[in-house]
Amino acid sequence: MRPIKATAANQPVAIARRALLQGAGFSLGLNALQLLSADEGSQVARSSDALPHFAAKAKRVIFLFQSGGPSQLELFDPKPGLAKLRDTDLPESVRRGQRLTTMTSGQSRFPLVQCPYKFGQHGRGGVWLSELLPHLAGVADELCVVRSLHTEAINHDPAITFLTTGAQLAGRPSLGAWLSYGLGSENRDLPAFVAMISRGSGRPNDQPLYDRLWGSGFLPSRHQGVKFRGQGDPVLYLSNPPGINTARRRDALDDLAALNRLHRDAVGDPEIETRIAQYELAFRMQSAVPELTDIRSESRQVLDMYGPDVIRPGSFAVNCLLARRLSERGVRFVQLFHMGWDQHTNLPKQLPLQCRDVDQPAAALLKDLKQRGLLDETLVVFSGEFGRTVYCQGTLTETNFGRDHHPRCFSMWLAGAGVKGGTTHGETDEFSYNIVRDPVHVHDLNATLLHLLGVDHKRLTFRYQGRHFRLTDVHGEIVRGLLA
Repeated sequence: MRPIKATAANQPVAIARRALLQGAGFSLGLNALQLLSADEGSQVARSSDALPHFAAKAKRVIFLFQSGGPSQLELFDPKPGLAKLRDTDLPESVRRGQRLTTMTSGQSRFPLVQCPYKFGQHGRGGVWLSELLPHLAGVADELCVVRSLHTEAINHDPAITFLTTGAQLAGRPSLGAWLSYGLGSENRDLPAFVAMISRGSGRPNDQPLYDRLWGSGFLPSRHQGVKFRGQGDPVLYLSNPPGINTARRRDALDDLAALNRLHRDAVGDPEIETRIAQYELAFRMQSAVPELTDIRSESRQVLDMYGPDVIRPGSFAVNCLLARRLSERGVRFVQLFHMGWDQHTNLPKQLPLQCRDVDQPAAALLKDLKQRGLLDETLVVFSGEFGRTVYCQGTLTETNFGRDHHPRCFSMWLAGAGVKGGTTHGETDEFSYNIVRDPVHVHDLNATLLHLLGVDHKRLTFRYQGRHFRLTDVHGEIVRGLLA
């Protein structure tokens, strides 16, 4: 960008440009230019702090986000002693005055309810898993189950926002956007960050999800996630409109890019580079995405491995298969959001349906990646935003109960590159209510994920509104116990 000469006519523009350069850094526009013209697989240095900071275990991430808060008591954290305590009240010494949601704060009592499903130990590491997850039991030696994750939010939106962006308030960049900004893309024809959504069978009309969960926040908008749809064109406006062929679209984009560069040279706005780059990426995606999303090239053996839902567009099974196809093409971060885990009532009816949605496809994803030699360089994460309470929400009957939100402890698992498989980390009390060993905060989890990708979470920063921001704010410690 050439300097603007200060005159009476353009003085306001020059001042605005100086403020922009101070806030975002001159290297940002340069980086955008470098990335736009970079060859496939290249990485862009951030100022003088080149990334990755050290040798990475993982090249990419597939994040299986289970929206709504899966119950750790029914899936990963068995508490058999609760059977003898059924319908007795949660001791106040356990609750310790923890705040409640408005959904249970008016209850006169908090009756304990045990898990109605059997648990078993699986794999060489003896990982405990519920009978609702028989397919994941078959890949237990790949899993590192964390029982001691905890968060700061008690309601869905701030909790999901916190886990995906490191802050409860909207406006921060998501994890995928940070990775796109820091590490770039390995494939110039596809986005660095893709998001997909599926609806759960247990509660298909669960709380909504918002596009800002895969947004770029204050980072350049080119780093936001691209949402792939389950119906119609995978990406909006991917197809040319009637009467427009590829050659005409190429001519139009060339003319538009020339106009945008004139405007960029006049005002010095780095977001114009983003606009040019996104138009070019969209043009290349017109060829790359249809081939990517056409799963008819997959063998019958692979399709059967992902289960019967793989033929249903927009299902979690299809999205898991697409996540593998995206990863093998070098997409840096794929995030699948599966809705329907908010079992405030009817848990015995809803939860088995949710598990049926995800158990076979998630296990198939791990097997598929491993068979192709990709699991050693791909990090797979399975987590919700918080857990569920040991006490019943509403009326406890012989056949029915529900569980409220519980941020103080919940369970998740990791697998793949750099992860210590076949292990369990952390421990909760006999009520799965408080953590008694090896707590893992959300900031610790994000610091560890970045570490596996070769990124020091304290050094991946962006200057905005006068301060340097990072995914983990001013917190976060690497959890060495999760690492191979």
